[in-house]
Amino acid sequence: MAMNKNTVLAWATTIMIIVGVALIALGAFRYDDVAGYGFASVGIGFFAIAWVFNALKGRV
Repeated sequence: MAMNKNTVLAWATTIMIIVGVALIALGAFRYDDVAGYGFASVGIGFFAIAWVFNALKGRV
């Protein structure tokens, strides 16, 4: 299976969305104190970077 640049970006986007959902879930369900806000904000940051990767598909 040959992986070109678009395939790598698609896999990176998928993995970052999964990690972002996991971090938001940790912040929402595992940590009830201030650390939960940190986990959730990092998860949202992962979503933002995944959005950039998705926008780069086809342009690189």
